[in-house]
Amino acid sequence: MSLKYAVLAALLEGESSGYDLAKIFDVSVSNFWAATPQQLYRELERLAAEGLVDTRVVPQERRPNKRMFTLSDTGRRELAAFTGRQPRPTAARDELMVKVQAVDMGDPDAVRAHIAERMEWSRSKLARYERVRRHLLGDLGEEEFLRDGDRVGPYLTLLRGIAFEEENLRWGERALRVLEHRAAAAERN
Repeated sequence: MSLKYAVLAALLEGESSGYDLAKIFDVSVSNFWAATPQQLYRELERLAAEGLVDTRVVPQERRPNKRMFTLSDTGRRELAAFTGRQPRPTAARDELMVKVQAVDMGDPDAVRAHIAERMEWSRSKLARYERVRRHLLGDLGEEEFLRDGDRVGPYLTLLRGIAFEEENLRWGERALRVLEHRAAAAERN
């Protein structure tokens, strides 16, 4: 999948500047698709050239004019067609896992530190996701929102992001216990 569909899906939230879209990505879309602000700006330009998004310029005093992007009718049709296509299975590409794979040949202390850093990152993301969750639910309980909410997709992807980070923490705790146990056993020998 290209960044194209992640941007189109993010624009379902409504009109957005490139800057606002980067914030939307950071808060909600980043739990399943990462992109830098520069990548987002380039993709918005491509989508506009393809007619998948509409643009308008908002004049600003004391700052450059702001470009606002909305999903065009063509973009909505393209996104709708995309939802019907069979997705490719996810393949993880994680540098930390390569380091863990090679821990027996390298620096176990450094690998433990990397795992601890990843766990801290996961805790931070979980705190951010919880703020987003409260915002999405508003005054509704979860079951009521899932049954009657306006758009359930962002909430379902948020739940997946939460589950992913919770699993990262569970795995990290276990991996640290194993590596610490092995380090203690090596010191005794």
